[in-house]
Amino acid sequence: MSPTFSPPTPDAIPLIAVASDDLSAVMASAPHATASWLKANGFTAAIGACCVVPKDSGDIDAVYVGLGAKAQTRARFVLAAGAAKLPAGTYQLKSDLTGSALNEAALGLLLSLYRFDRYKSQTSSGVSFTAPHGIDAHRVEAIAAGECLTRDLINTPASDMGPEHLAAAAADLSDTHGASLRIIEGDDLLDQNLPLIHTVGRASARAPRLIDMSWGASGPKLTLVGKGVVFDTGGLNLKPGASMGLMKKDMGGAANVLGLAHMIMALKIPLRLRVLIPAVENSVDGSAFRPGDVLTSRKGLTVEINNTDAEGRLVLADALALAEEDTPDHIVSMATLTGAARVAVGPDLAPFYTTDDAMARALPQAAGEVADPVWQMPFHDPYEAMIEPQIADLDNAPSGGFAGSITAALFLRRFVTDTPYTHFDIYGWNPAAAPARPKGGACQGARALLAALPDVLGL
Repeated sequence: MSPTFSPPTPDAIPLIAVASDDLSAVMASAPHATASWLKANGFTAAIGACCVVPKDSGDIDAVYVGLGAKAQTRARFVLAAGAAKLPAGTYQLKSDLTGSALNEAALGLLLSLYRFDRYKSQTSSGVSFTAPHGIDAHRVEAIAAGECLTRDLINTPASDMGPEHLAAAAADLSDTHGASLRIIEGDDLLDQNLPLIHTVGRASARAPRLIDMSWGASGPKLTLVGKGVVFDTGGLNLKPGASMGLMKKDMGGAANVLGLAHMIMALKIPLRLRVLIPAVENSVDGSAFRPGDVLTSRKGLTVEINNTDAEGRLVLADALALAEEDTPDHIVSMATLTGAARVAVGPDLAPFYTTDDAMARALPQAAGEVADPVWQMPFHDPYEAMIEPQIADLDNAPSGGFAGSITAALFLRRFVTDTPYTHFDIYGWNPAAAPARPKGGACQGARALLAALPDVLGL
């Protein structure tokens, strides 16, 4: 269940956020007993610092949490670091934070409550928060719900997150927001000219699908395309065991676009939204596609298969071609596509490519405002030759090992020729716990996109 703010209550415990720069002034203005208690407990207002100040009765009078130095730029959701240590109770934030810093703090409080407890018996922490004064509580709750949906989908193991489960999650979201949903399954993919999606997923006992959700009756047309490879064995180019361990997260692109779709629909953003998710399992049996095969895509472009473990770009290719046929104003794809992107920018940054100057300007600025870091990568045209093999139009796995994320992005761009296009090559996973971001599934780029949409689409 997504965390929400508790109703206002006069009994809420003050949660006093203090920057280390302001600690001396705060101590000087606090009651003598409080200042003495903070000093005795070594409260320095560092990030993660948390000090419970008791009343004479033993009840909690207030809790002080540290924000670190105001100029710090090395951490996000710093308030959540201290809030994670709170004893049970309902808290009301007291701070001098305003604007984007206050919104980040409020979102961090909600996200600090997230737990993936589907398979584990545990009790609630008993912590809740009332909405801080000065925020749009509905907007923050909608964003938190989208983030938590993404995390839940990625964290769920492939045994319970097959193509059919991903379709069911989309159906639940459609029902919640009154969207329309169409599922194309199994051999019907061939009848509907989606051959690459069918080819990648046909070796699995769980039939491949295309999930097609639409919402909104007016406004600009935005289409989100998410890679939904629910588990990736690598196909006949079988991954080693160590590389297969996290492959439940290979549907992270689908999870991210569903989370973003929830945000858009819950906030009733005035646009026409379409979500396309090719949902497949890249598995192995006698029908698996092979290295050396040449496949024909929906767009008519042929693809030489030089590695069956480069399957994500294949399923996205058909979905992107379908997306453009509807003449949207912008297409965005999100995918856990290449290890090369992780080598380039690590797990925390969401690298993106775009053909649209407005998106290139708006997205980094929005990302900074909502604490959702992104980094623009280039569609470097001279590398086009690297994705052109001898016997087909395109190569799904160029040899040489150079510029793997860029060549994958260039491959996808071949399927969006007349529409502004943005592609995210995300990781979708937090390898270590951080404030408001436990180890596990991660929502990346969605909040930045949500904040950038007004400038990009003229909303």
